[in-house]
Amino acid sequence: MDLFEPIVDKDRLHKNFVTVMDPICKPERDLLQEWSDGFVDRDKKFVEEFQTTFNSSFWELYLYATFNEYGFNVDWSHQAPDFAIIGEGVEFIVEAVTANAADGKPNEWDRTFSEKELKILGDLKKLNTEAIIRLSNAILGKVRKYNESYKNLDHVKNMPFVIAAAPFEQPHFNHQYDRPIRALLYNYYVDEEAYLLSPEKFPDGPPGIQLDYVEKDNGAEIPLGFFNDPGMEEVSAIVFSCTATWGKLSALSVNEMRDTKVVSTWATPPNGEPEKRECSAEEHEESITDGLQVFHNPYAKYPLDSKVFRREGVVQLYFDIDKNEWIYEGVTGALLVRQVFSIDKNKRGR
Repeated sequence: MDLFEPIVDKDRLHKNFVTVMDPICKPERDLLQEWSDGFVDRDKKFVEEFQTTFNSSFWELYLYATFNEYGFNVDWSHQAPDFAIIGEGVEFIVEAVTANAADGKPNEWDRTFSEKELKILGDLKKLNTEAIIRLSNAILGKVRKYNESYKNLDHVKNMPFVIAAAPFEQPHFNHQYDRPIRALLYNYYVDEEAYLLSPEKFPDGPPGIQLDYVEKDNGAEIPLGFFNDPGMEEVSAIVFSCTATWGKLSALSVNEMRDTKVVSTWATPPNGEPEKRECSAEEHEESITDGLQVFHNPYAKYPLDSKVFRREGVVQLYFDIDKNEWIYEGVTGALLVRQVFSIDKNKRGR
């Protein structure tokens, strides 16, 4: 499966695809091609979709590479859902989805770094609210798909059902970390605005509050707390990452054609305090699973064992029945945010 040999007319190519076809991006393209090794294009449309929609297909390739990293096997004999994971002691179903921009709003690739755009980036509540709304729409769409099309399939019955969601809903989406998804699933919102206004009031860091709902532009209310009651028991867990972007390929590959600086923020021991790091791509240390998060549904009809995705740097949130308490696992050492800045060595100084 050759991802990068154009098979559609130029006017149909996604802007991100056109961007990464620059010769200087060859190391990243080669790495993504490696990730796709063994990926089965069941409906013979994947390459076309990658070249014309990009983000959703990229997310599927990232998930496939991650499953390979864990040593999971994929059963490709079924057309849907996206992944049937099989193996000794590890069996679950995964449906992938991306949160995309609402009609009439800026797409993630429309970043301009204008004063207006950076002001929005500084308004964390606005950025998080938009992310919550778009993630809600994406997840609810897959829940409907499960109930209408998937749940009665023989290979899906009685299996944990996992929705793997990635946010691409707005410029600078990569700064959201887990604030929107935790609010959506558990009605727990980290109020960084309150902390930034009066840090002296919160010696332990930003407080967690319950919003109960957020409002869309038209005034419609989006309820929060999907996993706070049995109303979504068909969903075992949500797998999530806002660092599974082209920047991860840049951070993991060596590109001799350009100077690359990686700016990242990591949670550090003992309490997960953020630490900013700046270094070259050669000095930067990151794994494919860094930035991965798994949010478990305590009311799931078919729970996903927390051992399945357990790994250093992978964050999991789940309720421990034996301890009768919530566990927020893997916070220290987790990748929170990462950005990559590159300069073409051949153009430097021109």
